[in-house]
Amino acid sequence: MAKLTKRTVDALSVTGKEYFVWDDEIHGFGLRLLPSGRKSYVVQYKVGGRGGQTRRKSLGAHGVLTAGEARTEAKKWLGDRAKGKDPIAEHAANRKAQTIKQLCCRYLKAAEQNLVLGKRGRPKKPSTLATDRGRIERHIIPLLGKKKVWELSSADVARFIRDVTQGRTAVDEKTGPYGRAIVTGGAGTAARTTGLLSGIMAFAVQEGIRPDNPCHGVRKPAAGTRERRLAPADYIALGQALGEFVAAGGNPAAAVMIRLLALTGMRLGEVLNLRCVEIDRRGRVFRLGDTKSGASVRPLSEPAGAILDDVAAGSGCPFAFPSPRGNGPYRGLRNAFRRIVASKPELAGITPHTLRHTFASVAAELGLTELTIGALIGHRTGTVTSRYVHQLDAVLIAAADRVSVHINAVMRGEIGAEIIELAARTG
Repeated sequence: MAKLTKRTVDALSVTGKEYFVWDDEIHGFGLRLLPSGRKSYVVQYKVGGRGGQTRRKSLGAHGVLTAGEARTEAKKWLGDRAKGKDPIAEHAANRKAQTIKQLCCRYLKAAEQNLVLGKRGRPKKPSTLATDRGRIERHIIPLLGKKKVWELSSADVARFIRDVTQGRTAVDEKTGPYGRAIVTGGAGTAARTTGLLSGIMAFAVQEGIRPDNPCHGVRKPAAGTRERRLAPADYIALGQALGEFVAAGGNPAAAVMIRLLALTGMRLGEVLNLRCVEIDRRGRVFRLGDTKSGASVRPLSEPAGAILDDVAAGSGCPFAFPSPRGNGPYRGLRNAFRRIVASKPELAGITPHTLRHTFASVAAELGLTELTIGALIGHRTGTVTSRYVHQLDAVLIAAADRVSVHINAVMRGEIGAEIIELAARTG
């Protein structure tokens, strides 16, 4: 043993085998010499008392580190050990620990195998998983992916919320020949993505990866409510824009789909994926096999049925609105909707959800009850919707006709629609 300095280390000769020289001032600080001539500083200690395990870690090669620098580094490691810690084991475990990116991949794989349950204890739908994957790839991984799962703190989550809200992950890029991803951030995106992050951390707790969920107790921003509603002038402008779109060479199927959204209050995905077998024209109902709230039966109004009569006739495609290429559903609706809305200044800020929201508002102003409106648009409490439709078919169909005929007439400019005027004014 000798005090390790540059002079003593340089003077040490290489032999035909590995050996160690230990510092006589700091117990556990030493130098490792290899037959190749390489000299490196090490720190070493035992855990478990006599006969326990030996921990050893290389601090760096002589020449890269000076003896003084290595001595300072050794004091840090051995100082932690003196406090009762096992710093070498902790360092090794940290290097092997899962990152948040790895955890997200594991979460998605488990969800695809129906091992992660969503609302009402049911496996997540493929559409929900697609949304989750988008939020993970667009927000969580770019901002948190490299961080270790055990390192994530409530302060990190709060910072994540702030960054997403301020648009740090905003992007506008093509996702294929016909697709485009427009990620804008904002309070709503931050709130929903943080909800997903909390679910992923709950999965980590369940899997024994960490003991707690750092998202708990962190305040999420209010996502806000969608207040935009269509006034009579907006409905008239929409009807005109749809006609002009088709006259200019736009896909007539897109115009029919948008009209169907307005006349039924259906969700965008429900219209996009509507199958021919789900349209019961004789029974005047939609029998949707898979919606956001599960299987759903909806009344089919006369105006909505009329525009569906000639849809996909003889195409052989199972979807009501088939793709011009292949045998899948038409996927150009979102782009067509943006073009149609952009063509009229009165339609600024209108989204497919605006049509659904306004349909429900008009129904309320026409005096329909909340339960009836919920059945018309597919809101579900337990199995209320499907049960209600089966028991009160005639009443619901008449209600659907009343709302749909009214909206259809306004879009055609045939009535003044004072009720819709009132809905827009008081909303």
